[in-house]
Formats: sequence, structure tokens, C-alpha cells
Amino acid sequence: MFIALLFLPLMRWLGKKKVPKPVSILIVILLIIGGLKVGFELIELSSKQILGSDSEFFVKAEEKFEIISKSLQDNFGVKIDTDKNILSQVIHKDNIGSTFDFIRKFLTAILMTAFFVVLWLAESINFQKVLNSTILKGKHASVKTFRKIEKDLIKFIKVKFLVSLATGIGTGLACLFFDVSFPIFWGLFAFVINFVQMVGSIITVVMLSVFAIIELDPTSTLFFFIMSITGVQVLFGSILEPIFMGKSFSLNVITVLVMLMLWGYIWGVPGLIMAIPITVFVKIILEQFPNTKVISKLLSANQN
Repeated sequence: MFIALLFLPLMRWLGKKKVPKPVSILIVILLIIGGLKVGFELIELSSKQILGSDSEFFVKAEEKFEIISKSLQDNFGVKIDTDKNILSQVIHKDNIGSTFDFIRKFLTAILMTAFFVVLWLAESINFQKVLNSTILKGKHASVKTFRKIEKDLIKFIKVKFLVSLATGIGTGLACLFFDVSFPIFWGLFAFVINFVQMVGSIITVVMLSVFAIIELDPTSTLFFFIMSITGVQVLFGSILEPIFMGKSFSLNVITVLVMLMLWGYIWGVPGLIMAIPITVFVKIILEQFPNTKVISKLLSANQN
């Protein structure tokens, strides 16, 4: 439903141009296929980059991991069993196939999602009429609420997509500049994981920092690299994103964390990605009733 909202303005514009609905849906399908093709190409490119890497990298990484493990054991008493070659089992080429098998299943789910998007756009389910006949008992109220939901969620998804894209590009360029292996993979990873509000940026910085510590020598280069990827996350996630989002549907930190835990527990990774759009949707609905406006204000970052 949220994805279909992105294409509703295009569908309306094509309708005003007297374009038949089947043709409009075909245009949307082509746009979705084009987006999926770009995703496939990026995944294929990053997989070729990993599989085509020099095997010496994995040997070097394993040696560095053993050195770090010994240092942790000597200085902090943290004992890590290195006999099982944990690192090689995680990043070894022979085990990458299972990862891409998971990706194929994930992309299959995306194709099914695209199918249901088309059903929504074909108005097999008219969400505005559903609001009118269930929650909101007035046509004017349902139209007004639906347009607000549509406007705010489209704004949220667009800004989140552009910010995530900029974050992925910035992360990939930082890896390329500091000669960290697999810049395309890390850029793609940062783009995808950034859709998880707040937590995604932390995961990117932590995982990439650990990877860089294993690969790079502990010099100023490593320090500046970690500062660079942290700066990218802060610039786009903590400064530009709130500016572009505005204050119309901002959520406070506690609400974000609670909703991430709730929907992550219910739906896993998809729940983490959809937690904020769902919360925005619920917040807008709560604003429409005097008895629930106080709950909507509690969810907001600005409660004045």
C-alpha cells in the first residue's frame, strides 16, 4: 500500500491526460521492473567484486583477526576461539552462495510485492472508501485524511530514499578513497540498511569500522576512514534528513525506538523498515478524533 501511494500522483496525472488505466498500470509496471533491474545489476556487480577479489585478502583478514583476538585476550581477558576460523567461515567465498540464495528469495518477495502494488493501483481495493466505511464516517473527512496520509507518506518515502541513496554513495566513495575492499557492496549495504530508522546508520558504522580494523593497519588512515563514514551518517541522517522531513509528522525518539522494537518483533527486517511509515499512518488517523489527539501529540517530537 505504501509503495502504491508513490505512484498514485503519476496515475492521477496520466488519468488527466486521458491515458487509459491499463496503459497507466503498464507504465508503473515498467518503472518497477526498471528499478528491480537496477537493483539486480548492483547486486551482481558487488557479487562479482567480492568473488573476483584476490584470495590473499581473505588470508590477510584471517591473520589480522587472529592478532586482534590475541590482543583482546592479553589486554582484556576476552577469549575468542580462533581454531574454528570464524572470520573465514563468515566471508569465505565458498559460503557466499548461501547469502545470494537468501537474496534471491528476498527478490522473489519483492516481485510479489510489486504484484500487489499493481492490484492497489488498479483500485481492486479503494483505501479511501475503506476509510469512509470503517474508521471515518464522512466522505469529506475520509478524502481529507487520505490526502494527508498520501502527502506525508510520499514525502517520507521520497526523502528517505534520497537520503539513503546519498548515504550509500557517500559510504561507497569513502571506501574507494581509503582503499577499503568491496566499496560497491558497502555502498549498497549502507543504502538498504539506512531505511531502518536510527538503528541502520549505527549498524553501518559499526560493521564497516570492524571490517576496516581487520583490513587496514591501525594508523591515521583508519581513524580518518571511521570519521568519514561516521560523518556521512551524521550529515545525511541527523542533519539533512530532519530538515527535508520538516516538522509536520516528526516522531520523538522514544516513539521511534518502541515502534522499531514492536514491528521488528512482529515482522522482522520488513517490520523494521516499515515501522516509521506505519506509525505515521496511525498518527494521522489518531489526529482526526478529539479523544485520540492527545495520543497523537505524545507520538510527536513537537508536543506544543
